Amino acid sequence: MARTQGSHSGTTGPRVRKAALGLFAQHGFAAVSMRQIAKEVGVQAGALYNYTPDKQSLLYELMFEHMDALLTARREEAVADMPPIKALENFVRFHIRFHIEKPDEVFIAYMELRALEDSNFAKIEALRRTYENELESILQRGIESGDFALDDARLATFAVLSMLTGVNTWFRAGGRLSLAEVETVYWNMVRRAVVA
Repeated sequence: MARTQGSHSGTTGPRVRKAALGLFAQHGFAAVSMRQIAKEVGVQAGALYNYTPDKQSLLYELMFEHMDALLTARREEAVADMPPIKALENFVRFHIRFHIEKPDEVFIAYMELRALEDSNFAKIEALRRTYENELESILQRGIESGDFALDDARLATFAVLSMLTGVNTWFRAGGRLSLAEVETVYWNMVRRAVVA
């Protein structure tokens, strides 16, 4: 099959992923066909297989890229040897800032996990666990130091992450509060929820 004029892997591959990202976020993974993705990119449906083996691989790639970018950015932002309260503030502010710029990626990463095949799910879940473990470690250190009054660091991790990720569902630039103000409000809520 001849490749579509002007189409080559350096540009079309990223366009395929971008189109899939938008369509999966808008309609859900199960409802989107490879034909729809091809139409969005402007290539023949058969040409998609030059860039991805199948729709499942596309979903996995999108989730992997998101988690890899998250973990890379977090490594660059995290500061070693911070007291637990400062480390927690750093984490809270980072999480909100990073995720607010990626609403489609966040939606897919949380809502389409169930669509992953078992082996792909295990790989993505391991990356998610790496990120969650950092927050859990901060909370556990705070419990041990007496700074945080929590019964269960793991459960508190899930609660904090759910609250922070929820900002993506309602925040819009140009609204009543700036992103910096939202960060501060959420930090104050998290701090009051965990401090002894």
